[in-house]
Amino acid sequence: MSKYDIIVLGSGPGGYVTAIRAAQLGFKTAIVEKESLGGVCLNWGCIPTKALLKSAQVFEYLKHANDYGLSVKDYDKDFDAVVQRSRNVADGMSKGVQFLLKKNKIDVINGYGTLKTGKKIDVDGTEYCADHIIIATGARSRELPSLPQDGKKVIGYREAMTLPKQPKKMIVVGSGAIGVEFAYFYNSLGTEVTIVEFMPNVVPVEDEDVSKQLARSFKKSGIKIMLSAEVTSVDTSGKGVKATVKTKKGEEVLEADIVLSAVGIKSNIENIGLEDVGIVTDRDKIIVNDYYQTNIPGYYAIGDVTPGQALAHVASAEGILCVEKIAGQHVEALDYGNIPGCTYCSPEIASVGLTEQQAKDQGIDIKVGKFPFSASGKASAAGNKDGFVKVIFDAKYGEWLGCHMIGAGVTDMIAEAVLGRKLETTGHEVLKAVHPHPTMSEAVMEAVADAYDEVIHL
Repeated sequence: MSKYDIIVLGSGPGGYVTAIRAAQLGFKTAIVEKESLGGVCLNWGCIPTKALLKSAQVFEYLKHANDYGLSVKDYDKDFDAVVQRSRNVADGMSKGVQFLLKKNKIDVINGYGTLKTGKKIDVDGTEYCADHIIIATGARSRELPSLPQDGKKVIGYREAMTLPKQPKKMIVVGSGAIGVEFAYFYNSLGTEVTIVEFMPNVVPVEDEDVSKQLARSFKKSGIKIMLSAEVTSVDTSGKGVKATVKTKKGEEVLEADIVLSAVGIKSNIENIGLEDVGIVTDRDKIIVNDYYQTNIPGYYAIGDVTPGQALAHVASAEGILCVEKIAGQHVEALDYGNIPGCTYCSPEIASVGLTEQQAKDQGIDIKVGKFPFSASGKASAAGNKDGFVKVIFDAKYGEWLGCHMIGAGVTDMIAEAVLGRKLETTGHEVLKAVHPHPTMSEAVMEAVADAYDEVIHL
């Protein structure tokens, strides 16, 4: 039987990063993967969706070339080519992970892994053992009883990335990150898109001002939005699909070619041997301590199968922290209150920390500042004036409680707020840190200035 120091089950951005960090720390490491290296994120999620969205953005530029003093007479989209580019990007990233694992001398075990007692994993009939086994099996598209996915007319995010042809009409159920990204992508290419959201706002986890701005931007681009609405049933018997939607006004039947179910994710914790080993789960998640140890010594879990935010960068951070703790290093528990969230529709959304409402609900006396990109020189020059930066500070101590952005390129700007909050930066310190001009990032400084009644450009 092959013996390792650490075996990682799953090779997504949690798993492969964990394995590489373990190898760097001197552990003899193996990783088990049933499908493609890189998991959902690299093959069917984060990376290939961004490739699709980039194609949509370039197509948008072509449509608005006149706005930039340019004339483009003949242009069109090739849906198959757009999808193929996305797949090529994903394949390249997966090969990159393969290279990194080989470079770090990590054994890749291909097959379906099942946990066994005594710190063992069975992979398609062959047993492997390790001192430490780390579960990183990720998640998949969640199915609602009222919205069963058939993979053809009612689909999840995976099928949405490789449809054989572009639908004329699409209903997107759910307006979290996955829902609004695909709504933007298909709408940009000419599909008639309707979003059905159960909550009273789109992107309901975001600050309410951000939600309202995205709804305005989406409606301006032709996306229909139904809020406080629920799909109660779907009929796929005809040529297309008919969705019955329950709203405050009553029931409405929508017709489309495709319904995309984007109502969240389901952890991959079934049929991997958790019950046999005795690992405790609760509400679809594996219960772990601050260093990702389960209730059974020698077994750990990270990423989407644990209660933290289901984000690639969270899984990576958890995995690194987990193996550094195993190695005996001094590590601090992850601060889940300082995790950035990014949504890559257009305009982009990025946020960290408390929303204004959450701060008020906690009874904190706050200062709020907001700077619209319509007042930004860089945004005007770039032709992307939708959106704003909003900041929230504790009025008494100046603690940076939250930062919420919507606009072009904000997913690349949010790290300033994450780092500032990590370093316990005050509003005054952000104000006195000179920001470059002209940039979109100036809006952070200007929003802080607005919170402290020192804003210049408003």
